[in-house]
Amino acid sequence: MTKYIARSLEDLASISDKLIMEAGEHRLFAFYGEMGAGKTTLINSILEVLGVKGGGSSPTFSIVNEYEGRSGESIYHFDFYRIDNLEDVYDIGYEDYFFSANYCFIEWPERVEELLPLDTVKVQIRVEGEHREILLDVAN
Repeated sequence: MTKYIARSLEDLASISDKLIMEAGEHRLFAFYGEMGAGKTTLINSILEVLGVKGGGSSPTFSIVNEYEGRSGESIYHFDFYRIDNLEDVYDIGYEDYFFSANYCFIEWPERVEELLPLDTVKVQIRVEGEHREILLDVAN
């Protein structure tokens, strides 16, 4: 497990770049953290690193947003905070996204934990006073 410290928003670009590099070939990321910890902000920073113009927004009501990366590839951002049950996740065809080999970034993965593949990259964000502690766990 690798730990990064974000003392300001300016730190997120370099941390985002390191998260992507350390994850290697892994493309499915689960972001854990309390409400307001900065999950969406970190994901937006990662989207910028991957070449998404204008960053993104949380798909709180739509469940998933699709973006185009630097090379024209699709990148998916999920927010499962408002799902009522796993049927909702099956209905959107989660398998097509999770197993697409495209980047997928998931907020509130606790709600779909049983559907996540074993090689999901786990990112834990902890609020520590004025900074954020970002823990990266890359499954092998």
